[in-house]
Amino acid sequence: MASIGTGYDLSSTTFSPDGRVFQVEYAAKAVENSGTCVGLRCTDGVVLAVEKAVISKMLVQGTLRRSHIVARHATLTVCGLISDGRVIVDHARAEAEQYKDFYGRPIPGHVLADRIAHFVHVYTLHWHVRPFGCAVLLGVADVDGPQLYLIEPSGLSYRYYACAFGKAKAAARTELEKLKLNGSDGKALISCDEGVKELAKILVKVHDESKDKDTELEMITVTDGKDGGAKLVPRKVVEEAHAAAKAFLEADDMED
Repeated sequence: MASIGTGYDLSSTTFSPDGRVFQVEYAAKAVENSGTCVGLRCTDGVVLAVEKAVISKMLVQGTLRRSHIVARHATLTVCGLISDGRVIVDHARAEAEQYKDFYGRPIPGHVLADRIAHFVHVYTLHWHVRPFGCAVLLGVADVDGPQLYLIEPSGLSYRYYACAFGKAKAAARTELEKLKLNGSDGKALISCDEGVKELAKILVKVHDESKDKDTELEMITVTDGKDGGAKLVPRKVVEEAHAAAKAFLEADDMED
């Protein structure tokens, strides 16, 4: 009975005999069934990309956004249930605004990641609420440099050089590991412009045409410097990177 959750999955406050919390595992499963999200820390910022299913040919392009601007120096991409993700985005924006009003400076990346993680974790502690059915990738560019964080439905927070989550996370992480991300000094070697192209290649490569629906790519960047900031990658640039990635992989397949 414990192995399938019967009787132990009615509340997130109930542990099974083998120490599992099935409500949290169900939330993680919702994330795994979502479109693939990838993030990459670069020399001048962070690039986040997500693969969104096109549920109807009549759907207006760009609808159901998964990428959001939290503050001028912070972005967030939702992997999982979009509606749950909006609640986290609103909370992250409130935390960023409150910190700046109180301290007079932008919220540091590690503080914002911890506060989001705490908020997500609270929803695993009470019987009258359920865990969020989404994970989020958080990109920040502040005085400490570009930072990439992953917050899971359980409330765990990790900092990465590059990360992938969602339906094809295993294949995407394998592709990310093939990239030369850092030099001997630990600094990133790929710029945001190059990162957009690399992430497009990865998402095209891990997409399964036989199983997955038609998809569109959505990307967002946050860069440092005087002219930096958080902004959605223009649709034209994303489409060009998507087309170039498809052409590159088709040529590679022909050579093989």
